[in-house]
Amino acid sequence: MHRSIALLAMLTSTVAPGQDAPLPPVVSPLPEPPPADRTPGARVLLADYRHDDLLWENDRTAHRIYGHALESVEPPSGSGIDTWGKNVARPFMDRQLRTGDQHGFHGEGIDFYNVGTSRGMGGLGVWFDNKLWTSRNFVAYRILQTGGRVASFEVDYAPWPVDVGRRVWETRRFTLPMGTHFTRMESTIRSDRPGPLTIGIGLSKRAGGDNPVATIDRARGLIALWGPDNPDHGTLGLAIRVEPAAIVDIRQDADNYLVLLRATPGNPFVYFAGSAWSRGVGAFRSAASWTDYARQAPLDFRPATIRPAAAR
Repeated sequence: MHRSIALLAMLTSTVAPGQDAPLPPVVSPLPEPPPADRTPGARVLLADYRHDDLLWENDRTAHRIYGHALESVEPPSGSGIDTWGKNVARPFMDRQLRTGDQHGFHGEGIDFYNVGTSRGMGGLGVWFDNKLWTSRNFVAYRILQTGGRVASFEVDYAPWPVDVGRRVWETRRFTLPMGTHFTRMESTIRSDRPGPLTIGIGLSKRAGGDNPVATIDRARGLIALWGPDNPDHGTLGLAIRVEPAAIVDIRQDADNYLVLLRATPGNPFVYFAGSAWSRGVGAFRSAASWTDYARQAPLDFRPATIRPAAAR
């Protein structure tokens, strides 16, 4: 039996309530690269060989954001969040990216989510004048924890304009423990002018395929998507959760489903974003099972203290 298939069978042999029975994974057309370490763990890594992508993953899910160096190579590039499917508990993103073919399945996972200039899986912006104003790629990072039970890091986003009358800048802390599909994000946005901000946090309408099944549950602070199934690579489930009491509105723009929150410059706020692959770890095979998981996950929206970036 192929090593990835054997491991996937062990991972999905016990199906949790609300989840679906496991299906066979995709068959790898390419040889599986030898892993340096088969030990599951939560990891964050700067891929400086690939224009400073920041990669983070745990035993269930894997993600990426883009560094400033990529802006000159693949314009337009932005601050949306990428997500990959994975079907092994061990870290694999660095090895997958080094193949030069992260969009192919090599036995451990696959990158088929196309972020583009959308918010991807939980990127944000400032909502003003019926438009989302967003930053470019991160300009600085600090890895706080990696290799154990938690992956944690902070990034700074350089000031960006909100129309012509205001500039804002952000520091965000990302935290992904083992055993969950949700990354906790704690954002502090500062401004060169006083007054509240309306923050839009989004899920791309099309990054995982057109016309996903969308569930909006304002009482739970939830937007969940389940993409159309593709016979070549399956589908992704995506979700964001926010503190329901903080919601101003739930909207759409051309690219994203958006939940709008009121924020005060300098005061942190917390939200969660997550994903699951229909052929990966977690045994989510339907919109219903993924949405139920996303709705019921116990999440803590209380902010901690993070270091805000100085204006540039």
